[in-house]
Amino acid sequence: MNQTKAKIVEPYFLPLFVAVTSLFFLWGFPNDLTNPMVEVFKNILNISNTKAAYVQLAFYGGYGTMAIPAALYMHKFGYKSSIILGLLLFMAGCLLTYPAAKLVSFNLVLVSLYILTFGLAFLETTANPMILAMGNRATATQRLNLSQAFNPIGALTGQMVARVFVLERLQTKINAHSPSATPHLTLEQKQGIMEHDMGVVCTPYVILGLVVLAVTLVFFALKIDTEGSIKEDKLSISQSINKLFSNRAYYEGVLAQFFYIACQIMVWTFIYQYVTHLNEARPENSQLNATLYMMLSTLSFLIARWICTFLINYIDGAKLMLAFSFLGALFCVGAILINGVLGLYCLVGVSFSMSLMFPTIYGIALKGMGDEAKLGSAGLILAIVGGALLPPLQGRIIDMGGTGLNDVLVLGFIPEINFSFILPLVCIALVGVYSYRSIDR
Repeated sequence: MNQTKAKIVEPYFLPLFVAVTSLFFLWGFPNDLTNPMVEVFKNILNISNTKAAYVQLAFYGGYGTMAIPAALYMHKFGYKSSIILGLLLFMAGCLLTYPAAKLVSFNLVLVSLYILTFGLAFLETTANPMILAMGNRATATQRLNLSQAFNPIGALTGQMVARVFVLERLQTKINAHSPSATPHLTLEQKQGIMEHDMGVVCTPYVILGLVVLAVTLVFFALKIDTEGSIKEDKLSISQSINKLFSNRAYYEGVLAQFFYIACQIMVWTFIYQYVTHLNEARPENSQLNATLYMMLSTLSFLIARWICTFLINYIDGAKLMLAFSFLGALFCVGAILINGVLGLYCLVGVSFSMSLMFPTIYGIALKGMGDEAKLGSAGLILAIVGGALLPPLQGRIIDMGGTGLNDVLVLGFIPEINFSFILPLVCIALVGVYSYRSIDR
């Protein structure tokens, strides 16, 4: 009975909880500011889809590269030092976009995003187990869901900034930049447009870098008593690894996280192509706006996460995630089989269904852990590379009949763009399997 009355956040931890939770908002912003940049850089620089997709590879590759080093650093130097280093790398990556814009260098853009996500890997690897450790273990998953609820607010803010302050100010129009589209422009004029638009794209990152600098100063001044307030038994790295690999809930959780992240990034990346396919059959004066539907997806994700933060106080997290996995699978089937706006709303519904998965998988996988959670967190952040590895496979399904979105009708009636969402369907089903196996564990 005492467990049900345990507070989500004890007053003692509240200032630290607020400070660390602000980081969840902060790293949500560049995630969704960057998503539409694949198409933007393709058009600004007149490069191939494959080369433009390097934006995603650089962004999510940074997580894969730095997750384990971040955990080892945190294990040795503690939470505060790890957060500060993460913020400094985050800031450096943001500010590096300024010379990238001045030089109109796509390669330098990729380097800046890669370094930026070095910082995000440090922050996520540190903040998630830190939130779990701030108080009663019975409320750890609910506490992490609460903190994670601020992440989609940052994501939604990033989408709004991308739409209002980037996409609307570009001189290069989406899907219009090609040598044949601007035959009347001189090379100097084209170069001027590229320089202008690169500056537009990179300005939000530079401003974000200055905000991160201010947050870094706050954390320098903040006292984080890791030895007193967050009590843990220190383990060696080898002891931590042994405990992690003997914990089935953990290593299955890493796999579940890989497939969840892959599902999220595939849905949030290819919703734009899904809308483009629908627009090809619509009159020009009734075109659907892909960015608005992406924002609707994020808003539904946000609302569902707040709902789940409340429900998880009464329903076991694994059972709740199993129900949402089943719901998400049904929505994926709808997005595949229904060729119309209703199918698009099903795709939005998938975002609603995914809302509680990241923090709940995290909470289940690290449940009951002590010091080994620092290293265990790295595996769960490393799993974010699912967002880099599976979307190209979905792209190959879309391209199986050519570069169009409807070159092939699978089973005679399913456009290839719709059929490609069978991959997110499989991924969310596997998360459901993990949920089922975690009930009463």
